[in-house]
Amino acid sequence: MSDHPAQSRHPARSEHTGHVSHAQHPTLERHCDVAVIGGSAAGLAAALQISRQRRSVVVVDDGTPRNAPAAHMHGYLGHEGVAPRELVEAGRAEVRAYGGEVLSGRAVGVHRRDDGRFRLDLTGGHTLVARRVLAATGLSDELPAIGGVAEGWGRGVIHCPFCHGFEVRDQRLVQIVTHPLDLHPTPLFRHLTGRLAVVLHDPTGLHQEAVEALAASGVIVERGEVGRVLTGPDGEVSGVELGDGRVLEADAVVVGSRFRARADVLAGVGLSTTPHPTGAGDVLAVDSHGETAIPGIYAAGNITDPSLQVLPSAAQGSRVGAVIAFSLAEEDLRAAVRHSGEQTEWDHRYRGPGRVWSANPNGTLVHEVTALAPGRALDVGTGEGADALWLAERGWKVTATDISGNALARVRAEAERRGLAVDLVRADAGDPAPFGSETFDLVSLQYGSFKRTPDQRGLRSLLAAVAPGGTLLVVHHDLTPCATRWTWPPRPGCTTRRRSSGSTKSTLRSAPSPAAGRSRSAKPGHVPRRGQHPPRRRRRTARDPASGLIGLPDPSGPRGAPRRPHAGSPGFWSVAPGNSPRTWPPWP
Repeated sequence: MSDHPAQSRHPARSEHTGHVSHAQHPTLERHCDVAVIGGSAAGLAAALQISRQRRSVVVVDDGTPRNAPAAHMHGYLGHEGVAPRELVEAGRAEVRAYGGEVLSGRAVGVHRRDDGRFRLDLTGGHTLVARRVLAATGLSDELPAIGGVAEGWGRGVIHCPFCHGFEVRDQRLVQIVTHPLDLHPTPLFRHLTGRLAVVLHDPTGLHQEAVEALAASGVIVERGEVGRVLTGPDGEVSGVELGDGRVLEADAVVVGSRFRARADVLAGVGLSTTPHPTGAGDVLAVDSHGETAIPGIYAAGNITDPSLQVLPSAAQGSRVGAVIAFSLAEEDLRAAVRHSGEQTEWDHRYRGPGRVWSANPNGTLVHEVTALAPGRALDVGTGEGADALWLAERGWKVTATDISGNALARVRAEAERRGLAVDLVRADAGDPAPFGSETFDLVSLQYGSFKRTPDQRGLRSLLAAVAPGGTLLVVHHDLTPCATRWTWPPRPGCTTRRRSSGSTKSTLRSAPSPAAGRSRSAKPGHVPRRGQHPPRRRRRTARDPASGLIGLPDPSGPRGAPRRPHAGSPGFWSVAPGNSPRTWPPWP
C-alpha cells in the first residue's frame, strides 16, 4: 500500500494505490442493490425502508427539489412549518444511520445490462450498477410567461391552498387563470379570504357556469390579459397590472403551472411520460405497486402524481421502498441465496487481473508499528494484504479480514509466494462477532469504512478486538478541523500534533480499567510528510465519559474533497472524502 489512496477503503478497506494526478479523478463503477434517483421526500423515504432491510442503497441527488423556492412546508404531521431543506437533511441522516448512501451528483442515463441489472450513467463519467432502480426525480413547473411570476414563485406567487393558503388568509389575493385546471382550487381560496379577484388571462376551455358561480358568490372577475406582477420596494408582491394599464392591488398572487415529469433519464430503457388526464402536463405511469412498464424500475412522488404534497410523497416513497425490498427478497429466495450488496461490490472491484492498490504498506502503519514488539495483529479490511504481509514479515501473527473473497484470494496467493502465514477471515465488520472472540495487540484500520448502524455494531466489534495494553490504529482522511468532529469530547490526556498541512494523527493504546474495562491514552507524535503524497488527516477515537465506550469521530458532518467540495457518505463510520469507494470522486 502506498501512503495515499486514489480510491479508498470499503467495509473495511486498508490499502491504497500509487500516486494519482491531481488533474483528474478516476472514474468508478459502483454496485448496489437499489439505486434511487432523487433525494427529496419520496426518494429518501424509500431509501430508509430499503436500507433497514439490510440492502445496499445509493441515492443520487442533484439538489433540485420542486419545493426549493419555498421557505417552509405545511401539512406534514410532526414537521409543520419546517424548511424543506431541514427535512432533507434529517432524512439523509436517517438513511445514513442505517448504512445507506446519499451522493451529490446527477444520473444522466439508465440502461439495462445483459445480466438484467441496470447501469446508471452519472456525471463525471462514473457508473452505478443496481438490481433495482427507483425514480424519484419529481417534476418541473412550467410557469406562464407573465412578468414577475417566475421571480416570485414559491413566495409571493403561490399555487396551492394547502401549501400556502393559511399564510395568505384574509389578504388581498389575485388569481391569474391561464388553464381550465386553474379554477380547481379557487373555491378553497375564496373560503380563505373574502378579498379574492380572479383574472381570466386565457379563458380558453373554461366552463362558463363555474365563472358565473364565482361572480355570483361575490368574487371579482376580470376578463383580459395580465401585463405583469408588481412588487414594492421591499420586493414583496404589491399588485397585478392588467393589459389595459389598470392595477389590482394584491398581497399575493395565485398562478397555476403546467408540469413536466423529470423522466428523461429513463429514456435509455424505453420509458417515456404519458399525458396527465387534466391536460396540464405529463407523468410517469406506474402500477399500484409503483412499478413502471419496465420490470425492476419503480417511481414515486411527484413524477407519478403532481398533486402530492411532501407528506404523501414520502408515504408513497416508503410504500414503494417496501415493495422493492419484497421483490429483492423473493428473488433471493428463488435463488436460495442471502445476497450482500457490499460483498458483490467488492468482489467486483477485485475480480480483474490487475492490482487495485500499490502493494506498498501504508506509511503511517510503518511509522507507528515499527517500534512495537510483535504480537497478535488484526488487519481489518485487508484488501490485497500489503499491510498484513508487511506485519507478518516482521514477526506478527496476523489475522486479515475482508468482505471480499476475491481480495482474500489475492492475499492468500501472495502470502504463499512469500512463504508467510496469514490467517484469512471473510467477514463484514458489521457481522455479529466478525473477528471472533480473540483480542489483538494491534488492531489496524487503514482508510477503512464499514456500514454505520444505530447500535454501532461494527464500531463496537472493532473496539472489542483490542486487547488490554494493545493498540488501535485508525488512519483516515478528515479535512475538517479535528476539534469540531468528535463524537464525544476527547478526554484529558488525548493529544494530537498537527503537521503543517493541517493533517492530524493519533494512535490510541488501551490499558485495564476497573470502571470501563478499557481506557485509552494517546501516543503523541506526527507523521512525516512524504513529498509524493497529498495531505491527509488521521482520525483518533474519543471516550464517552459516561459509558466508557470508545468512539470514532462522528462522520455526520460535512465532507470535502482535496480539490472540490464533496458530499461524502456518512452512512459509513470511516470514509475518505472524494476518494472513498463509498463516495464518488467529486462531481464536476
